[in-house]
Amino acid sequence: MTEESVDTVDIAIVGAGPVGMTLALALAEGPFSVVLIDSRGRGAWRADPRALALSHGSRQLLERLGAWNVSAGTPIHSIHVSQRNGFGRTVIEARDYDLPALGYVMRYRDLAATLDARIDGVRLLNDCALVDLTVGRETTEIRLACSDATRRVAARLIVHAEGTPGSEADVTMHDYRQHAVVAEVRPLAGHAQRAWERFTPDGPLALLPLGLDYSVVFTVPPDQAVGLLALDESDFLAALRAQFGSRLDFVACGPRASFPLALRFRQRLTGPRQVWVGNAAQSLHPVSGQGFNLGLRDAWELAQTLLTQAGSDAGGAAMLAAYARRRNIDRLASMAFTDGIVRLFSNDLAPLRIARGFGLQVLDLAPPLRHFIARRMIWGARAWL
Repeated sequence: MTEESVDTVDIAIVGAGPVGMTLALALAEGPFSVVLIDSRGRGAWRADPRALALSHGSRQLLERLGAWNVSAGTPIHSIHVSQRNGFGRTVIEARDYDLPALGYVMRYRDLAATLDARIDGVRLLNDCALVDLTVGRETTEIRLACSDATRRVAARLIVHAEGTPGSEADVTMHDYRQHAVVAEVRPLAGHAQRAWERFTPDGPLALLPLGLDYSVVFTVPPDQAVGLLALDESDFLAALRAQFGSRLDFVACGPRASFPLALRFRQRLTGPRQVWVGNAAQSLHPVSGQGFNLGLRDAWELAQTLLTQAGSDAGGAAMLAAYARRRNIDRLASMAFTDGIVRLFSNDLAPLRIARGFGLQVLDLAPPLRHFIARRMIWGARAWL
């Protein structure tokens, strides 16, 4: 490899996933020089099989950037919430909010393709892995191991938009001792754009409409996850029926995968000339599909903070403090919301099961309370303000 001279920019975004690309696109019309850096080759997302749950608020954000993939998203018109081995249920309907949908389910690769097509004017460095970082008074310099050379970039602000919070002292970590088994299953009857959230003692079970199928997030203890992956298709569908109940039946299943679930939450969003967004700032439990939407809001709020203070230092302490203040309520509320749901529902204690049942019934019978929760899921904590 050859050593190149230092390249100086205003903002370097490390990570070209959907959150990093959203930030780059939101900054594209501003006065800042921006470079978007990714450790992978461009288009590596084409082989990504994951499905994403996008709130209607995220659709509105992406539409403002001209990056909403109209044809790729399956709308969620209603969400049915219940618990196994207990009474009580509530249903949230998009029509109660005069919305076309509460949210959408879209393949990761389809969202990434739309964003990638919109960032053609953004400078990209692909196949470049971050090696080290040196903070200075006016810039932070990063060294990159790229496929063709070792590069150095000095920026007034480094945005970390990939990876998850590590073991630093300011990172809150809680292991849920659960694994999410994910797959796509074909229902016997159509899904009618309804999503299901079924709470069980092992963990939440989510069925999200995706095309003609459901994208399933099947949360279980780690040893059960290993067993579910080892089952043949027929036995896996039988296990899914046993956990979900008799409301739906399933006739086919695609490939399965699993991953461990933990809360990782960075207490400080910013450091000297650095900021963390998306999964690099917080990794939440997938219950209620909050994590990715929170990351998109991170990117949008950071861009708005930078653009409204465009005459100041992009990585200055005042700008970073302003961004942290803007994100504090939404981040803390999202963490408390998802973590609280998992802790409250992932058990089979009779008193809690009864209390949960009454709670679900109250939500169903008291529209103001149900709307309070629904608006939080659609627009984040700012919907409460």
